[in-house]
Amino acid sequence: MAGAREPGKPDRREAGGRERPLGEGTRAVRAGVPPGAQGDPFLPGPTFAAPYHLVGDVDAAEYVYGRYGNPTWSAYESALGELEGGRAVVFSSGMAAVSALLLPRLRASDVLVAPSDSYRGTRTVCEELLEPQGVRVRLLPTAEQDTATFEGAKLVWLETPSNPGLDVCDIRALADAAHAAGALVAVDNTFATPLAQRPLDLGADFTVASASKMLSGHADLILGYVAARDPEHVAELRHWRTETGSVPGPFEVWLAHRSLATVALRLERQCETALALAEALSARDDVLEVRYPGLEGDPAHAVASRQMARFGPILGFTLESRERAERFLAACRLVIEATSFGGVHTSAERRGRWPGDAVPEGFIRFSAGCEDTGDVIADVLQALDASAP
Repeated sequence: MAGAREPGKPDRREAGGRERPLGEGTRAVRAGVPPGAQGDPFLPGPTFAAPYHLVGDVDAAEYVYGRYGNPTWSAYESALGELEGGRAVVFSSGMAAVSALLLPRLRASDVLVAPSDSYRGTRTVCEELLEPQGVRVRLLPTAEQDTATFEGAKLVWLETPSNPGLDVCDIRALADAAHAAGALVAVDNTFATPLAQRPLDLGADFTVASASKMLSGHADLILGYVAARDPEHVAELRHWRTETGSVPGPFEVWLAHRSLATVALRLERQCETALALAEALSARDDVLEVRYPGLEGDPAHAVASRQMARFGPILGFTLESRERAERFLAACRLVIEATSFGGVHTSAERRGRWPGDAVPEGFIRFSAGCEDTGDVIADVLQALDASAP
């Protein structure tokens, strides 16, 4: 019958015959997954190979050697590209991705503008690797980004929300100003993920992230990636990865791709818990400050509401002292004390134990997991009560 849909296929037509766009959860489940054929697995397993069969010229096959490419990488990069709205290049870690973007792009006398409150690993690259080579680095807090500092810059680096302080900057406004000054723009999107914020759609030239966190979600692998739309930028990133050998393992990449199927579900629970906990903490007199962009009273809320689809699983709060923070963490029963964030297990740490972050000694970086929201809140509240002086 004319116009009938194929059995087993969802009807995505809207009124007027337009095709309805897929929801983010559906895109995450299907991203990078091949059409498949009779007897195929839904997601092909990892390809373990150093050399591949290669007869004749070196360009006679798509894959020639394991440092140059791998089908498992290609599938995951296709998935990330779909979610980011560009083309992705996967690396062995988040810092390998950061380094691939910064190190080959900047030379002596070039100017880099970056946040002074960004992830400390990024600042280490700026201060210990770039500045000694003559790169001029201008650092300014995320919440105080001043477009006047963009003059003469070759690259503007943004991180929003910032790690660990959770400040937010206006990507579109800053990207427009940076481009007017002749600079490219990169955004560290680790705290947000492409399901909450798409920097390329907001005018950025690059988006970079650690895939070890929310995207993989199980605290069992290390990966990073950069996504861009300009084919030359993508080719440069691939060239750097090949020549420096900052390549990921195929099994880790396959695990990360497999985990994408549940990222929307995981984030839904994690963000629900993070907001509910932020509200509960805001009502307590013994919590000095709570930072979460989803709170209406948070300094970052207005900008975050314009450019983020959800506010993420990370919040920060400050207790009166290092000792109180340590007692609180010790009293938690469900909350795991650990660094990193974004996994299915709720975790937290006193961030001041790491050097380089300008946070109070009692500042807790908290990552909401996938446990029941009420259980997480009850555990935090009992730990606060138990740790009170």
